Amino acid sequence: MRYTVQIVGVGGQGVLLASMVLGTAAMKAGHKVSMSEVHGMAQRGGSVISTLRFGDEAVSPLESTGGADLIMGFEPVETCRYLSLGNKETFILMNLDPVYPSMVAAGFEEYPDVQTLVDSVRSRTGNLMAIDATKVAVSAGGAVAANAVMIGAVAAVKGFPLEKDLLKEVLLEIVPEKSKELNSKAFEMGYGASCHP
Repeated sequence: MRYTVQIVGVGGQGVLLASMVLGTAAMKAGHKVSMSEVHGMAQRGGSVISTLRFGDEAVSPLESTGGADLIMGFEPVETCRYLSLGNKETFILMNLDPVYPSMVAAGFEEYPDVQTLVDSVRSRTGNLMAIDATKVAVSAGGAVAANAVMIGAVAAVKGFPLEKDLLKEVLLEIVPEKSKELNSKAFEMGYGASCHP
């Protein structure tokens, strides 16, 4: 067994925390784990991608184009940018909350319509789960927990080989004590929203 997750987004969204949670959970489940991260301009809101591979054959952390089992997209445009990492069978978890680049925020460029982006992804695969993780996190008590919502949603992905309880346990081990309650609630709400999209 080998399972590859490509986690994509922009700096500050919790991509690296998510890869740490999933990677640690995979190790605790007894899998070999390989990870790779690219986050050049992440601190300035730039693109971030983390590749996580686990299983018996997880030797190299890098996956060939089209080889991902799951693309976990924290940002709509970034999800579309990295669609080539998957194939028609790849499951795509897509956060619908955009992070506007500085040129968009300054009014020099326009951000694409989010529904158009969703339709574009849906035209490539029938395995799309779209979720407004930030909105769910705000309902749980704080937008900062959007990454916990995404991790909860991953637990509901069809065929995802790591147990929900293990993912939650590792998440709560990693986050600071003061935010455990918020992250726990956000995780459960993400799981629930994904089970009933």
